Amino acid sequence: MSAGAGTSRWLHAAGRFLLAIVLTYLGLLAVTFFIGRVMPIDPVLVILGDHASGDAVARVREELGLNKPLWEQFLIYMNKVLHGDFGVSVLTSNPVMQDIRHVFPATLELATLGILLGAGIGVPLGVWAAVRRGGLVDQLVRVMALVGYSVPIFWLGLMGLLLFYAKLGWVGGPGRVDVAFEYTLENVSGLLLLDAAMAGQWDAFANVLSHLVLPASLLGYFSLAYISRMTRSFMLHELSQEYIVAARAKGLSEARIIWRHALRNAAVPLVTVITLSYAGLLEGSVLTETVFAWPGLGLYITNSLQNADMNAVLGGTLVVGSVFIALNLLSDLLYKTLDPRTRSR
Repeated sequence: MSAGAGTSRWLHAAGRFLLAIVLTYLGLLAVTFFIGRVMPIDPVLVILGDHASGDAVARVREELGLNKPLWEQFLIYMNKVLHGDFGVSVLTSNPVMQDIRHVFPATLELATLGILLGAGIGVPLGVWAAVRRGGLVDQLVRVMALVGYSVPIFWLGLMGLLLFYAKLGWVGGPGRVDVAFEYTLENVSGLLLLDAAMAGQWDAFANVLSHLVLPASLLGYFSLAYISRMTRSFMLHELSQEYIVAARAKGLSEARIIWRHALRNAAVPLVTVITLSYAGLLEGSVLTETVFAWPGLGLYITNSLQNADMNAVLGGTLVVGSVFIALNLLSDLLYKTLDPRTRSR
């Protein structure tokens, strides 16, 4: 293939990739916009109250552009969103983007530790279950996955708080940090574990970790249930392939066959599973954040919805959608990196 043909093919693929991003994001904008318009909540009355005069309602409606045609409202909305303007929160009186920048690091910290636990334990368990198919470990992994799918997360959260916090005192309670450290620990990045470590405040670090470990373990368990099940399925497929039979015939050790060959091929689809699990945690684990009073994105969207703060709800929804889009794209890139066969498609 000539250099010119290769460049043209690469540009064509890049163009399709960018077009997919643009169309997906436009779809996301359209969905959030029309959700805001069909909701039985009048944003003007939310701002002014139910007893506002007709003149005041008409004036605010004009200021918000709600008297314009729907297509023009959508263009205005799209222009504002692309400039990072999600409006002002009725609940906090702050710009929605400012609120989201404040709460998202809490969700990021919780979800990151959760996925590290889920993938770090779930992948080896799934491999072990596949290798010992039908054995005790396999049965335990399958039961663990079944419980993870079946038991409500809020119930496990409440039971965890009752046992490990109220009865045993092994972990911190609701919230991200005790009041004693709330004003002494400088919030630089929003990731309190990182901020405490960088400042050398190891007592604050231990306190933050004690609050984080239970909700993160809970999220880690639910992602572990899914990841271990999918790892087991992928590994069973790979272990049944002919190249595994050939590797054993050549006298390769079982450990090398499992970890260097089978798992390497299973890692291609597994990357997508782990990435989308992480996206699911980053969207704001609403029930977990509510039970543990965790001041993250999920709790912010929930409180906003309960108070009819539609600017905040739609802004949070856009952030959640953007996270899913970004991590899906990352998953595709990693897929192509790990599997060279997909690069030519």
